Amino acid sequence: MKDRRYQQSICRWCFADIPLETLARHAADIGLAGIDLVEPPDWPTLKKFGLVGTMTPTHTIECGLNNPKNHAACLEKIAAAIEATAAAGFPNVICFSGNCESHISAGQGLDNCAAALRRIVPLAEKKNVTLCMELLNSKLDHPGYMCDRGDWGFALAERINSPHFKILFDIYHVQVQQGDICAAIQKNARFIGHYHTAGVPGRNEIDQTQELNYPAIMRTIADTGFAGYVAHEFRPTGEPLQALRQAVEICTI
Repeated sequence: MKDRRYQQSICRWCFADIPLETLARHAADIGLAGIDLVEPPDWPTLKKFGLVGTMTPTHTIECGLNNPKNHAACLEKIAAAIEATAAAGFPNVICFSGNCESHISAGQGLDNCAAALRRIVPLAEKKNVTLCMELLNSKLDHPGYMCDRGDWGFALAERINSPHFKILFDIYHVQVQQGDICAAIQKNARFIGHYHTAGVPGRNEIDQTQELNYPAIMRTIADTGFAGYVAHEFRPTGEPLQALRQAVEICTI
């Protein structure tokens, strides 16, 4: 019997061409726990198939918490997402640092994010929801994004020091930006609340066509005691549902 210490899910946008009901049915059939980044109006479809909304969307990537001018709008969206997520019995809400701006240094951006998070994390704690800031690469996919390295993101998580604020460790993005995936996971497991997968290069299937050894990565994650969700966020080049089934098999250890 394979050990399922964590649960697997998928990101909706990667399979956007498939009707949600079809995708949800298939996800349930192959043992997935839920789907990331589904808007609240579509949650009844998830629940119909016994699935969880594993990560609730909020504000945009570019306009995030590193700039105080964005705080009011971002925090309003995050608060609404926390309330809805808690009411649905779902676990996680996403947030982003935002892009770098010439007048905001990395240090100041860290301070600004911390100031915003200290205003909203108490609500997450009260509602038993975890707020997760995603690590994204700035080399290729998101030029200018501030939370592009683990040391910055984990420093923020350490400063907030709450079990209800974690880092969303996107394996694809971390590999593109800095590599050293397994060591980063082992060192910083206490700060990680969610994972995303995808192949490197290309952000496609996580099979043997790419450079990452996902079975080894999954064993590393499991060995940290992680009991949350690993969501597949790859863009399939072949038949998408078959590719998803293969990814689940690869990541089941």
